[in-house]
Amino acid sequence: MHSQNVSQLSTCFMKPSYSTEKAKQAFHLGPFDLAMLSVHYIQKGLLFKKPAVSHDQENPVEVFVQRLKDSLSVTLAHFYPLAGRLATKKEDITHSSVVFIDCINSPGAKFVHSKVYLGISDILLPTYVPLIVQSFFDHDRAVSYDGHSMSLLTVQVTELKDGVFIGCSMNHSVVDGISYWHFFNMLSEVFMKKRKFKNIEATYVS
Repeated sequence: MHSQNVSQLSTCFMKPSYSTEKAKQAFHLGPFDLAMLSVHYIQKGLLFKKPAVSHDQENPVEVFVQRLKDSLSVTLAHFYPLAGRLATKKEDITHSSVVFIDCINSPGAKFVHSKVYLGISDILLPTYVPLIVQSFFDHDRAVSYDGHSMSLLTVQVTELKDGVFIGCSMNHSVVDGISYWHFFNMLSEVFMKKRKFKNIEATYVS
């Protein structure tokens, strides 16, 4: 099973659905945030059963992915730093460096749609988390300092034979565990307002 490869179907960057003057300013990291620059990204995922296909409906996974993109853009309007990049500025007067989040010079948060020829049972039945699951996260093994060149947030949707895995990678110098789940819950709430797939049961994978 470990020989299976995850194929990327599409990749794009998402901006907030609207911008405010506050979002155009630099977002400076605090002392505790700076201490987390050497820590790995937070990575958690949810595993769903694949939506049923009806004869009069377009591809349900494509609909799912598009609605998740739309929901992500709306959610980012409330979590705008996650659409930015880390930047370091040297201060000549104090001979020090300042690390901050640049929300202007950034393509946005990353969204990946991928596919793998595995089933839900291949993920859940083993007594350990299969190594292939690492490929369900775009920033696996990246550290927070990498946010200078990598997105601070990536949502990766991996399509399985009978399921859909949503993996979320988030920079640990920008968010802690509580704010991570606050974001995930708001993303879910925005998505549910689309009134589709709202009865799908999810399995938590970390």
